[in-house]
Amino acid sequence: MVVGCRVADTDGFTPVPQLLAFLPWLLLPTGFALLCALLARWWAGLVWGVAVLGLLAWYLEPYGRSAEPAGRPLAALRVLTANVGFGHGTPALVPLVRDRRPDVVFVQECPYACRATLQGGLTDAYPYRRAAREAGSHGSLILSRFPLRPTAGVPGTMGMPGAVADVRGHSVRLQLAHPTPPLPDRVGPWRRELGRLRAFAAGGADTPTILAGDFNASQDHASFRHILDTGLFDAARLAGADRAPSWPARTASVIGVQIDHVLVSRDFAATDARFLRVTGTDHRALLVNLTLHQRR
Repeated sequence: MVVGCRVADTDGFTPVPQLLAFLPWLLLPTGFALLCALLARWWAGLVWGVAVLGLLAWYLEPYGRSAEPAGRPLAALRVLTANVGFGHGTPALVPLVRDRRPDVVFVQECPYACRATLQGGLTDAYPYRRAAREAGSHGSLILSRFPLRPTAGVPGTMGMPGAVADVRGHSVRLQLAHPTPPLPDRVGPWRRELGRLRAFAAGGADTPTILAGDFNASQDHASFRHILDTGLFDAARLAGADRAPSWPARTASVIGVQIDHVLVSRDFAATDARFLRVTGTDHRALLVNLTLHQRR
């Protein structure tokens, strides 16, 4: 059923959305079932096993286009996104930001104390900010070295603020992403909120765009692929880290899934993407180096 939904370009219903996140790991039980069919000389099962294994291997390929901008470089900037797990990762995020010196920081699950810590400890370096001032996992924050003009953001269960940054004289749309997770009773809202992010992406084709955060979705989810279909690029893929896991951080080196993304419009090139451990949260932070190019 899971592979069938992937072929049909749909997320289906519970438990398919949850299992789709770990689609590459289905190679293991499929390979075991194929071996059992071979030992039992169950030829029909063997044929089906080979077909499913081939489809899984095919879908391991990264999704979406990969291309370099054609225009001349205008500005370089570094972007970091981090889900700090109800604020518990905030103490570790502050020295990470000071060390890596990103130009724009997207922070999810940043409640009141988290926001106060980040704004108080990083005020000089990041004088511009946009925040969803809410408690628990609903709070979020954008910190920027560049001047920001506020926008309405994208409505959702959790705060998803937006802004337009002035990057050395060039307007760049910034939007934080944090749709509700696809829990068994939340698949409908999860799909709708990813749809709203897709509408945001599709609505600004004429302006350079950065859409970053915890999407609670991987490239194996149709709702996430539909966002890429608007013309955005996954910066991790552009930098050669398309399958690097970001959650859960504790087991990411063995088994995990990439649900934290930085998506960029065709105006940007990505030269480096690194997933960094942040103590106190179950997500790895994602740091990418981008170059804004002039459109032809």
